[in-house]
Amino acid sequence: MKTQFLFATTVLSLLIAASAGFLNTAVGQKKSVSNESASNFRISGPYTHKNLTIFLVHGKGLLEGHSFLTLQEALAQKQVVVYETKDVNELAIKNLSNQDIYVQAGDIVRGGDQDRMISTDFIVPPRSGRMPIAAFCVESGRWNKRGNEVSTSFASSENSVSTKELKLAAKLSNSQEAVWAKVATTQDKLSKNVGSIVNAPVSRSSLELAVENSKVKETTSTYITALAGIMRGKADVIGYAFAINGQVNSADVYASRALFTKLWPKLLKASAVEAIAELDDTVKPIAVEQETISAFLAESEKGNAGEQAVTPRVKLVTRQDERNILFETRDRQKNDAWVHRNYIKK
Repeated sequence: MKTQFLFATTVLSLLIAASAGFLNTAVGQKKSVSNESASNFRISGPYTHKNLTIFLVHGKGLLEGHSFLTLQEALAQKQVVVYETKDVNELAIKNLSNQDIYVQAGDIVRGGDQDRMISTDFIVPPRSGRMPIAAFCVESGRWNKRGNEVSTSFASSENSVSTKELKLAAKLSNSQEAVWAKVATTQDKLSKNVGSIVNAPVSRSSLELAVENSKVKETTSTYITALAGIMRGKADVIGYAFAINGQVNSADVYASRALFTKLWPKLLKASAVEAIAELDDTVKPIAVEQETISAFLAESEKGNAGEQAVTPRVKLVTRQDERNILFETRDRQKNDAWVHRNYIKK
């Protein structure tokens, strides 16, 4: 009887140990999916035009095979509706397609009663119905129909906010007043550096119209022409980092090469606009090395962590210290895998 008891106890212990090992393995697998570190990235570059230096981030796309529509292409294809709600800091969005739509913090939507920027990364599921989405106004003063635009919804999203100060005002300070102040500062800097007032007569406060100013577009195109092709022939690029005037600025890395490839023209344009705003011919930029970018990414991932639920599906994890901040968007439907990492040097 005693022997049988010992045998049963041993078998039970082994089963418990095996179960624990299985659970630990499962937890470990989940952790490795959602928390892949910058040490797994490879950096190439620098690729430089004037005061803008870009590095490419190479790595394994954790969500390859998962198809996202971007907000820009979904609006162009009329697969999504972004509604004016008469609330400055909240819009509504409805996915009409059978695909997930990825909306990125900083995306500008044009139209409505005033242009807005989306304030947080967002995934709109297929056939979603109408969902609230947080936003900030990037056009103070107007609160009515503009020209031939529709005031009840937003027609396009061709641009993204173009300075890290604007991004931090929205994503870190969460302040509408700070966003308006940074929009005005950006317009002033662009006007100075392109040699012409960029504020549009129809709406002098609109960041969207300032970026679309002919002199800004002409200057921006020189950066885009010089740098647009740097991804050609590189099959494993999942993001980029950049420096302006020799100072590390930001990085955006994605869990899908396909998603990054779609966003690349919009991201490059925003970086070029920021470089123009910060152009100073009296300053000779310091060369930035690959090791500097690798260190920036790694340091950003070590900051104090916090998290918030954006939707039942999307979670935002933030890590920050005195010098850096990392915004990491995770998809709970994909085992908490990260979709986008936005690194910013404060």
